[in-house]
Amino acid sequence: MPVTLVNPGGLPKIDAYRQVSVATGSKLVFIAGQVAWDADGATVGEGDLAAQVEQCYLNLNTALAEVGASFDDVAKLTVYVADWTPDKMPLLMEGITRAVAKLGVTPTPPATLLGVAALDVPEHLVEIEATAVID
Repeated sequence: MPVTLVNPGGLPKIDAYRQVSVATGSKLVFIAGQVAWDADGATVGEGDLAAQVEQCYLNLNTALAEVGASFDDVAKLTVYVADWTPDKMPLLMEGITRAVAKLGVTPTPPATLLGVAALDVPEHLVEIEATAVID
């Protein structure tokens, strides 16, 4: 695997992700922010943050697979949540938990969570982008 995930001593250990990734592959993969669209472009889970997070992860998995990558190759995730407040964290984590169970993966690369005023359309509550490294 070209990506090694690390939790350095002296930094807090957070269950949802690792603090550092070390990439040694030769090819960078940048995946556009994925929203809760199905293959036909219909929004999945309108009004349901957990369902939308799950769909974003499924879409990321599809994009990764298309280029011969997997979540093991992801070096960084960026998560954008519309109208973020800390009380939404359990729903965010629920969506991630459901997605990783469905996919049989444990994606814990470094992640940045950003609250934003809005996304592309009002029914989208979350958008997640990924950077991966492959050989």
